[in-house]
Amino acid sequence: MDLIIFDLDGTLINSEAIILGAQYETFARCGRVHPGREAGLGVIGLTLDIALMRVAGLTEPDDVLTQTYREVFNGMRQRAESDPALAEPLFPGVVELLAGLSQRPATVLGIATGKSRRGADYIVERHGWAELFKTVQTADDAISKPHPEMILRAIAETGARPERTLMVGDSTFDMEMAVAAGVTPVAVSWGFQPVAALQGAGARHVIESCAELTGIVDRLAMAEPA
Repeated sequence: MDLIIFDLDGTLINSEAIILGAQYETFARCGRVHPGREAGLGVIGLTLDIALMRVAGLTEPDDVLTQTYREVFNGMRQRAESDPALAEPLFPGVVELLAGLSQRPATVLGIATGKSRRGADYIVERHGWAELFKTVQTADDAISKPHPEMILRAIAETGARPERTLMVGDSTFDMEMAVAAGVTPVAVSWGFQPVAALQGAGARHVIESCAELTGIVDRLAMAEPA
């Protein structure tokens, strides 16, 4: 494949603790009742204002809710430097997977995330990925998932072809985005949404470990004409 695009939260990094923690504190500050873990995890991947709107059961984004979350999250990220409970560790096998894929001369790696540009840059810098990912699409660059704009921008920036592009993610938004963009949707089983939901949203492959992705890339590359 020419281009492999990764989601961040729930796919490469386990950010459940800090995101849910920020949601709960935000709702408390705003005098709202958070509907619980499943609802909170179910919106991860969407642009922040839309995600919070859905969790709160609103019909349009709430600027106060969004701004409060940003303030809370930024404070928690600073605390995370000394509080392991708020850590955002990589999932098992991610380091090895990315290192292996980056050695393939015909493979280009990218990111498509619901994070802001600032949030994505923080993760990329923290893990030393600046040279690894040739295209990084964020909520500041494109319409929120599941709209295909993030993938289409990544394809345009790298010169890849849709039929030789993978979208790897853990949410229905990732799968629907991939289908809409005409690329291959690959779901990870360790993320924040159930596998059955991902399959229902169009996942063509479901991987149980990072190592499985390499095999899928090899098979699809052999099946496609150069």
